[in-house]
Amino acid sequence: MKIEIESREENKLLNRIEVRYRAIHAKEKTPSREEARNQIAANLQVPKELVIIDYQKSKFGKNYTEGYAKIYKTKEEAMALEPDFLLIRNGLKSKEGDQNAKA
Repeated sequence: MKIEIESREENKLLNRIEVRYRAIHAKEKTPSREEARNQIAANLQVPKELVIIDYQKSKFGKNYTEGYAKIYKTKEEAMALEPDFLLIRNGLKSKEGDQNAKA
């Protein structure tokens, strides 16, 4: 898999970099969020825990996936600004068991 950065914008208000990318995966499966995070972190030379994959979309019959990622300056900023479901999907927060659901 190869990742090409299509656009890179700095969001000064939220203190992050927003990246649109294309993951080319000819004759391979669609890359997981973890694989995409690793590649983006390596390409931009940032720690993996600062990269949040917002979404990835693949079209039927195409050998690429388009996605949107956010790179924060610190992990604390990511934890404060991102919704819980994205933190769980990206492995930065563990899913808590809902123990009081049937009380």
